[in-house]
Amino acid sequence: QVQLVESGGGLVQTGGSLRLSCAASGRTFSNYVMGWFRQAPGKEREFVAAISRGGGSTYYADSVKGRFTISRDNAKNTVYLQMNSLKPEDTAVYYCNAKAPYSDYAIPVGAWGQGTQVTVSS
Repeated sequence: QVQLVESGGGLVQTGGSLRLSCAASGRTFSNYVMGWFRQAPGKEREFVAAISRGGGSTYYADSVKGRFTISRDNAKNTVYLQMNSLKPEDTAVYYCNAKAPYSDYAIPVGAWGQGTQVTVSS
């Protein structure tokens, strides 16, 4: 099983930016579709973004399209989420996700990190 560790969360004002990182270990990183999900208090975990194994394809939730950018560096076993123009509704715990390439990228299955808190103040 792959192990995932997120970092980069924090408190930011509306309109600000944050960059999340997720470092992977334990298995061949480039075998996995990588993604980010988030979960706000009292809500279900929701899909945010995903990136294909080679990085050539990316997918986004409509709510973050145009503001967030997912990328990966297979040489560093790391996936990133650049978040710009943050809004209070982006406040959540953000989880890194690794899944097999035959899985639907938006379904919350696979391996998870411990999560990192992102708080956007108004």
